[in-house]
Amino acid sequence: MRVLVTGGAGFIGSHLCDFLLARGCEVVCMDSLVTGTLDNIAHLRDPRFLFVKHDVTNFIVIDGDLDYVLHFASPASPIDYLELPIQTLKVGALGTHKALGLAKARGAKFLLASTSEVYGRNSKVPLSEDDYRIYGSTAVARWSYAASKAMDEFLALAYWRTKGLPVLVARFFNTVGPRQTGRYGMVIPRLIGQALRDEPMTIYGDGNQTRNFTYVGDVVRAVIALIDEPRAVGGIFNIGSEEEISINELAERIKRMTGSASQIAHIPYEEAYQEGFEDMERRVPDISKIRNLIGYRNTATLDEILVKVI
Repeated sequence: MRVLVTGGAGFIGSHLCDFLLARGCEVVCMDSLVTGTLDNIAHLRDPRFLFVKHDVTNFIVIDGDLDYVLHFASPASPIDYLELPIQTLKVGALGTHKALGLAKARGAKFLLASTSEVYGRNSKVPLSEDDYRIYGSTAVARWSYAASKAMDEFLALAYWRTKGLPVLVARFFNTVGPRQTGRYGMVIPRLIGQALRDEPMTIYGDGNQTRNFTYVGDVVRAVIALIDEPRAVGGIFNIGSEEEISINELAERIKRMTGSASQIAHIPYEEAYQEGFEDMERRVPDISKIRNLIGYRNTATLDEILVKVI
């Protein structure tokens, strides 16, 4: 089995490459290294592993057969899509189209890595796959990523409906684990790094917003199970945890677990990001659909995830 992983030098993509190689697959890892890094894949010296530096917004050329195209290429944090708005939108509009075209040409099954961001400002709890998207103004750059991923989903599903390409969509909710860095504003590695250095632990906003964090190993196993399941084709699936925690409580827990002397500091969103930035108070996934199809469950509690990252 030969698999292309776009965005393969990124956080989730690199873990996916690990898993696929352990499964005996040949893996082509493609990444522009705009947000991915070679450090994430430096340990992969397997002869079945090939790294290709390439921007997916350009025409994709891969020699040989492909059985799967797993499309993970995209900026994926608020800082990314505020600092790289054009790149974010180009990867969504052009990159996904190019990746779908390659999959169609090779007869490969296609998985789109999407995000809980597509739900936008929808405050329903929990969020199921058919719930409405509610976005803010187009003048607020924060919504460019959500809109880009929603367009990706429409495009992928159109390839399934009109061209018969076997496609599925995975929506991730706050995936965390080793190799994720605080560089792009990801809350857990940022808070842990600050705690270990006894620096102020910075919380954006009032800290009452809640999130559900999912271990990257559980996410990768879910992705593999979905692409193995014929009944998943044409479907959209939330992948996340049902364990909810406020960012204030998260910071206090990390402080206790690290024995840190850090103080906790709250920073207004406009200072952390830009004026007009909007965040969601809660974003809780309904995971009954994926649980019923493949028996998905979370194997790591939040405390266990924090231990792995610390």
